[in-house]
Amino acid sequence: MVEPGDREVAGQRLGIPESLGVSTLEPGQRPPTTPPGRQVSIRVQLLDDVTEVFDISQRAPAKALFDLVCVHLNLAERDYFGLQYQNPRRMMVWLDLLKPTLKQIRRPKNTILRFVVKFFPPDHTQLLEELTRYLFALQIKHDLACGRLTCNATSAALLVSHIVQSEIGDFDEVQSFQHLLHNKYMPNQDALMDKITEYHHKHVGQTPAESDYQLLEMARRLEMYGVRLHPAKDREGTKLSLAVSHIGLLVFQGHTKINAFNWSKVRKLSFKRKRFLIKLRPDLNSAYQDTLEFVMASRDCCKTFWKICVEYHAFFRLFEEPKPKAKAVLFTRGSSFRFRYAGWVGGWSVISGSPPVVVNGQKAFPFGPGQSSNGHQPSPINAHSCPLSSPLFTDAGYVRTDDEDEVRRKKCPTDKAYFIAKELLTTERTFLKDLAVITVWFQAVLGKEDILPDSVRTLINTNYDPVYQLHQAFLKEVEQRLQQWEGRSNAHIKGDYQRVGDVMLKNIQGLKQLTSLLQRHGEVLVELERSCRASQRLQELCREFEQQKVCYLSLNMFLLRPLHRLLHYKLILERLCKHYPPTHQDFRDSRAALADISEMVLQLQGTMMKMENIQKLLELKKDLTGIQDLAIPGREFIRLGCLSKLSGKGLQQRMFFLFSDSLVYTSRGMTADNQFKVHGQLPLYGMTIRESEDEWGVPHSFTLFGQHQSVVVAASCVSEMVKWMEDIRMAVVLVEQSNRPSTDLLSTSRSDRKSPEEGGVEAESEEELSASRSSLERQSAQRGNTTVHVCWHRNTSVSMVDFSVAVENQLSGNLLRKFKNSNGWQKLWVVFTNFSLFFYKSHQDDYPLASLPLLGYSLTVPAETENIQKDYVFKLHFKSHVYYFRSESQYTFQRSWCGVVFSGVVFSSVVLSSVSNQIYLYSPSYIS
Repeated sequence: MVEPGDREVAGQRLGIPESLGVSTLEPGQRPPTTPPGRQVSIRVQLLDDVTEVFDISQRAPAKALFDLVCVHLNLAERDYFGLQYQNPRRMMVWLDLLKPTLKQIRRPKNTILRFVVKFFPPDHTQLLEELTRYLFALQIKHDLACGRLTCNATSAALLVSHIVQSEIGDFDEVQSFQHLLHNKYMPNQDALMDKITEYHHKHVGQTPAESDYQLLEMARRLEMYGVRLHPAKDREGTKLSLAVSHIGLLVFQGHTKINAFNWSKVRKLSFKRKRFLIKLRPDLNSAYQDTLEFVMASRDCCKTFWKICVEYHAFFRLFEEPKPKAKAVLFTRGSSFRFRYAGWVGGWSVISGSPPVVVNGQKAFPFGPGQSSNGHQPSPINAHSCPLSSPLFTDAGYVRTDDEDEVRRKKCPTDKAYFIAKELLTTERTFLKDLAVITVWFQAVLGKEDILPDSVRTLINTNYDPVYQLHQAFLKEVEQRLQQWEGRSNAHIKGDYQRVGDVMLKNIQGLKQLTSLLQRHGEVLVELERSCRASQRLQELCREFEQQKVCYLSLNMFLLRPLHRLLHYKLILERLCKHYPPTHQDFRDSRAALADISEMVLQLQGTMMKMENIQKLLELKKDLTGIQDLAIPGREFIRLGCLSKLSGKGLQQRMFFLFSDSLVYTSRGMTADNQFKVHGQLPLYGMTIRESEDEWGVPHSFTLFGQHQSVVVAASCVSEMVKWMEDIRMAVVLVEQSNRPSTDLLSTSRSDRKSPEEGGVEAESEEELSASRSSLERQSAQRGNTTVHVCWHRNTSVSMVDFSVAVENQLSGNLLRKFKNSNGWQKLWVVFTNFSLFFYKSHQDDYPLASLPLLGYSLTVPAETENIQKDYVFKLHFKSHVYYFRSESQYTFQRSWCGVVFSGVVFSSVVLSSVSNQIYLYSPSYIS
């Protein structure tokens, strides 16, 4: 039991024994070297309020002191922290690690430095070690106690309850009350005692590490998280405060954020005497002047804040360490300070697709995940982890939310056209990010090595950049229109803005001018594949890029996104035209836009179907080993999935791939990418098929009779058996009509392969069998989450028709998610594509933090016994996995989520009923 008033230091909190002169260095690690000379003692107050004394040389740079502190704490993730002190003018400033300590601190005996968090990342899951998260939790605790981290009473009580759970453990009425009585964690704590203890009671069983996690998860969502206010005034003399964060510069009035200037919008920062100047990039849609001016208390205040801005920009945005130049381009006037981060590890971009910013003459491009600035280890945001094991996808990352969203939703329009327009907005945001994967991220990776042939580079630049730019402008227009529609702008006549057909018509007319470019997107796909075959290094680069989190789908799928987007526009406009009466002001524009987009879709339909097939064959090529070139002219993909194959050892799980000329069966091998090893090929020419359940006594079985061999297989259910038999019969008819014999797909000669009767191809080691049974959730590589692997683990199948339907039914938007045994709801940005839900914290995130493949899942609504008591909720479950999702309205529930997910996914069963006094009932076992 922790007695009131007792405080734990970092080592005690993490179970490290008290240091009695024993080194905390790792084996082989040496303490930081210090220059010779007279030693000086420096006092440093740590985040647990313990003050330690460190001896350094008089001539030592401040980095030596900083390293000593980090070694004392055994801290690996040092780059988020810094040393702060009060200068003679009573201002808190950061210790410059590259300058000697004693040239900055004139009176070391009278000065106490504070070891604190300096850079606050947007997401605490970027922190890799528990110690780092603990130190961040201590910083949040300090900010809450001093009133710097302001929030409403409910959030404050919940934050304190997690701190108390971390410090004293599970709730005990007497102990908890006494602890709160002797420890003040926030102003006005006494008024919230009951609410704090109520929340603390709910954290039973939560470990200190889990409490830290929950504390950081809550804190990062608060507006004042990591904010350090610097008093200023605008030109009219209004009192304001300036602050800086990972996204850019912030302006506050009191504790309310009234404006934010993204780094991508800022062209130059400078100061002149008391004036702090922000020069923005030209923007015709912005109401702000090119240069904003703020007045601060003194030149020193200006300089201090300016230096902090430089450091934040460098830490979060620079592509490489800046080199000092005689003339700076972005940050000029008032100082020759050039930020060089000691122990430079680079930073990362929070905003994809933003243009390069010039800092000290160096271009700063957005980082690709997994890349560091100069060959050092990647920064925490780039650490690779399996999407399925992300903290966001477990109860550990769960965040309880209040129902303030319901209040906001009640203020929004209720017209169906508004929700259709909102669907256009949310899907356009995702589409633009998908385009940026090619135009920004992929280009940045290839730009490092001059390896891409000029012809392919020109093809990508010429055919994708204009499309990307057009959609950037279109997204701005749609965002502005939705703001006006919701009454969040200064629209003069509200009714004029309750439409979207005019904006779509303008964009589609612009797209029509780019039809020739869209037709060449298939050519880009083919040429890139050809170049990869010719260059092993280019092939390796493409594979490495596909492992990055931002490339959450196959690279080739992103190349086809502009063609698929046309189908989405067509569906949206069809629903608009169906909803509007002919007299509606938006009907004429919507109908004209629908006519234009229908013409484009018809014109590009052939290219689209051809490229989708090629893309699927190329993707399958990565999943298969022991096979020759798969993507040959004339071959079409039809279906893939699991069947059990009958052999001398009984039924064995096999993965089958049906093409227009052959049926290939495989098992999962032991390769680095978990590829499927080809066991055999059954030519379709001359094949016959018959149901054989009665003959073999195996449920849902059928026999394939080829010219040289016959195979007995069994499906998981009747519907799966029917789908396979229908597709195989159709493929046999087509191949015989073409009178074209099958091509040998296998990479080895026929003489080298044993027949199934000889038992050679059926033999599997225990390791292979074990690998085959490993769960999908334990896959560590991104390729372990492809459709092929999901079908293998869920024992199901998908066809090319399913893929085409899924392409038309992509969706994005906010959903509330709840786990089976949790009490509250977590708001997430969710993208549905490729038979999976991808989860983001917000639509601004560059990559998903978790994913949920839906093949094989059941879709229902919660029963009364589940006690959900919320409208617009649907339930997804597979075996013991149960997830609840809550839509914002009846329309988004019926059409945008249940309708789309239902239409675009192969479910084991689908039943929806009794939602908001309306009945929806779907009960087929398969939808295509």
